[in-house]
Amino acid sequence: MRRAVAVALSLVLSACAGSKSRLPAQEDTSREAQGLSANPGSTRGKLLFEDAAKAFENQKKSKIYDYPYLERKFAAVLAEDSSLAEAEYNLGVIAERQGNAEAARAHYLAALQKKPSLKEAAENLAVFAQNAGNTQDAILAYNSILSAHPEDARVRIRMADIYRQSGDCEQGLELSRQALLREPRMLEAYRVMMLCYLSRKQNSMAKLVGLRGLKIDERDPDLHHTLGLVFLQEREPAKARLEFKSAIDAQADYLPSRAALAKMAMDEGNYRGAESHLQRILKIQPESAEAHLNLGVAYKGMAQFDKAMLEYDAAEKLNPELPEVYLDRAIILHRHKDAPERAVEHYKKYISLSGGEAAFPSDAPVFALLQEAEQIAQVKMEAKHVEEQASVLKAAQRAQQQDAKSQEKQKQAAPSIKDNEPPDGAAKLEPLEKPRQ
Repeated sequence: MRRAVAVALSLVLSACAGSKSRLPAQEDTSREAQGLSANPGSTRGKLLFEDAAKAFENQKKSKIYDYPYLERKFAAVLAEDSSLAEAEYNLGVIAERQGNAEAARAHYLAALQKKPSLKEAAENLAVFAQNAGNTQDAILAYNSILSAHPEDARVRIRMADIYRQSGDCEQGLELSRQALLREPRMLEAYRVMMLCYLSRKQNSMAKLVGLRGLKIDERDPDLHHTLGLVFLQEREPAKARLEFKSAIDAQADYLPSRAALAKMAMDEGNYRGAESHLQRILKIQPESAEAHLNLGVAYKGMAQFDKAMLEYDAAEKLNPELPEVYLDRAIILHRHKDAPERAVEHYKKYISLSGGEAAFPSDAPVFALLQEAEQIAQVKMEAKHVEEQASVLKAAQRAQQQDAKSQEKQKQAAPSIKDNEPPDGAAKLEPLEKPRQ
């Protein structure tokens, strides 16, 4: 049970923090609408573009976006002047914000064809490669951008994060330092450096870098969250909790810290607290199978087994290959629903999805749980068999008793031979006439 909780919560953390390249909003200009860098061939196209860009900027200020409306505005620009790469690029940004990665990629490629020097489009395509796990392609693309734009700090940080995640913190730290030389206020560089020092267990250096970053922006959620990870590694949960809460105070929908607080609550047996954080995560990421799984674990901890089973069903629907769904469901069926037969099926499914029996140590708890469930299922089956035999025997006895009663009634109802004889002393009736000879 404990292993399932730990693994499941680590999945949520990875889903929230992820390996995806992510820069703070104020730095990530490659995800913002681009203005015109040259006069278009069409005056009307220029006017339409300026109107669309103004609408985008107004929505950005209000933080209320109507992406279909903006999409129509920039599509009208291209309809007037198809050579405007910036309009094509902005359609890519809008598509990406709506979660349509394929359409975004197509727009970025089209923008580069119209204007090969549009660095932001090239960078976003490289980010797509990085997020898909094609790190070598991403590095080649980033290096190509650096060849044309050697002073670009953001691309260096993206590369630094790739090297950090691959375990090459030396290169990650070097690229982060180069980025800070070009852009001293780039907070993402501080985060990458902190994570490098954290992986090396150089916690003092990680905290020092974090404090320097917070002098630039004391409310940056990434820095507070990473400091929280440092304190966790130092086994100071109270300080870690304060940092995670600071990250959420700065950004209410900051998922990595929500997941970290949920895990801490779960580890402490505070299932109600874990439930609160997990429900907030699901409001932002309703299709997170891991979050549904963890919410089920929290409900199980509160003995709300029906709610837990509903969450496991939701998790399985979203990701049928998530092993812990079957383990946690099996435990409830086994221990709380008196359904050991079904529990056996789910234990075996968990083992199979986890790599088979060879993937576990011989003393793994799941084997003891499986054996216990099989024994209970066998006892139940034997008891059912005995009960069925007893029922058959009782039915046969009832049938025999019914037959005996029926025969007795028939005997009582049947007339005897003496009943047809006249009583003693009575004259026998003779025919009035004898038969004629």
